[in-house]
Amino acid sequence: MERTLLLIKPDAIERGLIGRIISRFEDKGLRITGMKMLRLDLPLLEEHYSHLRDKPYFQRIAEFMMSAPIIAVCIEGIDSVRITRSMCGVTNAREASPGTIRGDMSMSIRSNLVHASDSIESAEIELKRFFMDAELFSYNRKLDEVIFIDAKP
Repeated sequence: MERTLLLIKPDAIERGLIGRIISRFEDKGLRITGMKMLRLDLPLLEEHYSHLRDKPYFQRIAEFMMSAPIIAVCIEGIDSVRITRSMCGVTNAREASPGTIRGDMSMSIRSNLVHASDSIESAEIELKRFFMDAELFSYNRKLDEVIFIDAKP
């Protein structure tokens, strides 16, 4: 099964949307195989957003991401990277489609509720950044036979 990282950002924490966001992935049939709340620091953010570190807006992103705790979530399932990104919607929440997390609950580019890994390779790197191996769990559900009936891993 494929795994991906979802970060529930400070604005979602402040707005009390944790349960509503997690529920969407569980409703879809994906598994939550790791979850923890943490406060981010600048070195971790510089690593995570290394592609943005030299941008003039990086400091605003870092301040926002350190303004409240975040929830790091490991999501597992067939095509979990693609499905999770699709469920999140595009980065600019005002352009995100209705039915997506950002399209339904956000109006911002920076305060857009969630981050999701953009590839299988990124997911592997990002999961290691936020979780130790012992913090991630694999398990089967009886319902998986129904949920993934026609899916091929």
